[in-house]
Amino acid sequence: MRVVVCVKHVPDVQSARSFREDGLLARGGEDDTLNELDEDALEAALRLVEAQPVAEGEQPHEVTVLTAGPAAAVEALRRGLAMGATGAVHVRDDAIAGSDAIATARVLAAAVRHLHAERPVDVVVAGMAGLDGLTSLVPAALAALLDWPQLTLADEITVEGGTVRVRRETSTDVEVLSAPAPAVLSVTDQAFRARFPDFRGILAARKKPVAVLSLADLGVDPATVGLDGSATRVLEAAPRPERGDRVLVTGGAETVPALVDYLVRKGFA
Repeated sequence: MRVVVCVKHVPDVQSARSFREDGLLARGGEDDTLNELDEDALEAALRLVEAQPVAEGEQPHEVTVLTAGPAAAVEALRRGLAMGATGAVHVRDDAIAGSDAIATARVLAAAVRHLHAERPVDVVVAGMAGLDGLTSLVPAALAALLDWPQLTLADEITVEGGTVRVRRETSTDVEVLSAPAPAVLSVTDQAFRARFPDFRGILAARKKPVAVLSLADLGVDPATVGLDGSATRVLEAAPRPERGDRVLVTGGAETVPALVDYLVRKGFA
């Protein structure tokens, strides 16, 4: 089995984030890290292959982490390797900068096709969102560009006999969906708590090779990615204004009537 996991190097969700003058998110800070929701996707992929015994004469299972981004994005791949991924691919090209979700999916789709031609890919797994943009569009766009089935927001995954089956919960139902492999999946953040890499894994990850590909290697026209190839762009951004209506209630039980009165006046009770 071969599984590709799409990962992204993003500013830490707890950091002070900002936009550059050209409307792009400011990146490259010391606290940039592997997108937490992509750790869930990698954990799902690792559990999937660990549950599948390798038959005699078959190739070993592969879990390849894939990213598109600047040089610093290799750190997301190193984290994935430390967690247990067996390979890493970095699509690195200056023309990618500024790509929106659709243009990013275009690059990732080309990379998956490239990998699929080397050795067939059974499943592509992605997190439910990137914590920098929170669009949740890339998995669906990737499936559309590849013309592969998509099974989204899974909390259980199995692959058997060339069929991918997932379970997911909606607000009213529990669904079990299946599709023929290869397929594109996204996973929920509720079911696959990511393992923490041990010290040996972290050291080994620093020495593992990372394959670097350019847009030319993938046959991608630079005009179809980056700002010029994106369907969306940030027109304006401003810091969130400070709230001026805050009420601080301090003290003990004697403050309860005042708190209840405030909630009633605001329509919360």
